[in-house]
Amino acid sequence: QVQLVESGGGLVEAGGSLRLSCAASGNTLSGYVMGWFRQAPGKEREFVAAIARAGSTDYVDSVKGRFTISRDNAENAVYLQMNSLKPEDTAVYYCAARKLIIVAAPQDWDYWGQGTQVTVSS
Repeated sequence: QVQLVESGGGLVEAGGSLRLSCAASGNTLSGYVMGWFRQAPGKEREFVAAIARAGSTDYVDSVKGRFTISRDNAENAVYLQMNSLKPEDTAVYYCAARKLIIVAAPQDWDYWGQGTQVTVSS
């Protein structure tokens, strides 16, 4: 079992930056693939980024070059650095964990945090 808690969301102007953090307890993150998802009002939850146990990463096309996912296994934490934010990035952002490989479908992830709101004003 893994418990995940996100932090770092907030209100930012377009073009600004935020850094989301995901702290884990109950088990070490080193054995898990870690991901970030987001859900805007009226939309389905979508894959944003993920990092494998060995450190390889994957991103949805809309955030490539702007967002960076990283992990610190010693701190048992995962981060999402978000730069050049756009109003369309506004959503609740969720941290998730699963075993084995990176997949994009939310239903294939096993553990979820409660989410943190990111609002980007134009």
